[in-house]
Amino acid sequence: MTFPAELKYTKDHEWIKMLDDTTALVGITDFAQSELGDLVFINLPQEGDEVTADESFCDVESVKAVSDVMSPCTGVVEEVHSELEDEPQMLNEDPYEAWIAKIKDITGYGELLSADEYEAFIQK
Repeated sequence: MTFPAELKYTKDHEWIKMLDDTTALVGITDFAQSELGDLVFINLPQEGDEVTADESFCDVESVKAVSDVMSPCTGVVEEVHSELEDEPQMLNEDPYEAWIAKIKDITGYGELLSADEYEAFIQK
């Protein structure tokens, strides 16, 4: 499993990549996709949706279960990765390239971990 150092992580297994001071890409971690198994559906948020840190903003369905994806930040959905609607398995194949949403106007964050802190957290 990989945990790119330039990303921040949540204890709910999402990652956030800051693009500038108030905009970021958000997705699920390599650990999350491996625990979920083969993803078969994603219920994406809508552009313009307000999201709140530590609250669900979409969900993914695997062969095992449906799981909420929690937002690592508070802001507004600027863009969604619409290819995921037809190809949710992209999240399994490359979870750090297959971002779920671009969030803008970020005003706050949940608890974020460095790559090392996240790796230590999942090894507990």
